[in-house]
Amino acid sequence: MQLHLIAGARPNFMKIAPLWRALRGHPTIRPIFVHTGQHADATMTSEIWRELGLPQPGHGLAWKPHETDDPTASIMQAYEVYCRIQRPDMVLVVGDVNSSWAAAMVAAEMHIPLIHLEAGLRCFDPAMPEEQNRIAIDQKADLLLTPSMDADANLRAEGITADRIKRVGNIMADTLAMMKGTIDQEESARKLNLVKGRYVLVTLHRQSNVDDLGRLHQICHALMALTTKAEICFVLHPRTEKRLRTSNLIEPLSAGGVRLLPPMGYVGFTSLMQDAGVVVTDSGGVQEETSLLGVPCLTLRTSTERPITITLGTNQLVELHQLSDTVTSVLHASDYRVRQPADIPLWDGMTASRVVRELEAFLPGRAG
Repeated sequence: MQLHLIAGARPNFMKIAPLWRALRGHPTIRPIFVHTGQHADATMTSEIWRELGLPQPGHGLAWKPHETDDPTASIMQAYEVYCRIQRPDMVLVVGDVNSSWAAAMVAAEMHIPLIHLEAGLRCFDPAMPEEQNRIAIDQKADLLLTPSMDADANLRAEGITADRIKRVGNIMADTLAMMKGTIDQEESARKLNLVKGRYVLVTLHRQSNVDDLGRLHQICHALMALTTKAEICFVLHPRTEKRLRTSNLIEPLSAGGVRLLPPMGYVGFTSLMQDAGVVVTDSGGVQEETSLLGVPCLTLRTSTERPITITLGTNQLVELHQLSDTVTSVLHASDYRVRQPADIPLWDGMTASRVVRELEAFLPGRAG
């Protein structure tokens, strides 16, 4: 039976890698890595999947990007063509990116059994595109694999029946466990001449932070002000770099002492993250990874779809006007605190094996 593992954006590759490994050689399920092409930058795609041990994609969707167009419709059209040529028995999508939504809608329209890994996460901000994607995918999915209790509760509140919901844990924990030895050997901080535990790592890419140019200016000024208190390392997502360049903010940031770094692969970035004094982000995955590493995390958003990283992890939400004082406080506290990875149920590095068991239970009578 053929299972399409859909990936097209940076976080997707990190989430399917442990599942691919768990399914290699499976007697019944044949995984096919389908690359949607949502991200084109090699640092965000091929370099990451290679260091994670993924093979070349079993199929890459053929569509041409256009500068001003939303690629989602093109991804849907290309994926539908592929499914009509080689129909899978199941489609598995991860997370909330546009690639996942596009493939999920095609699978549902073609009545191909759909599995959503990382289902049920909600930030309750209906204006956020990722939230819209999460809800739409979950409503269409036949099997919803959740990372935590709150995700289960969210799905039940939306009327999804309990028989479709299976809690498997956090697949990102598997990736981290799988790659931890390589990450520890990378020593990104030393290579960049940074003092471990004393620098601030920043990564921002959400529309609410980088597409609002007024807010983006405010964020940049806040980061420049923070350089008097700690070294600031801003790893630039391609989307963010584009906004900074069009807003003429690259040179002021550099002149103001903010260290701007290009997009990084999984190993290099995670190594830099685990040695940071504090991480400032708007990324859901980084909220999880910092909790798994025991690194203080400040999420520059008003809500999070991963509240368990706040209640049981190392994450806290922060408003922009609070950023300077909070960073200073966290850095001071970290001097006296032993870092402990968060103890969150089922974030244990064994999620992929539980996913495989749920897929095996889901198989009977499901072939297209």
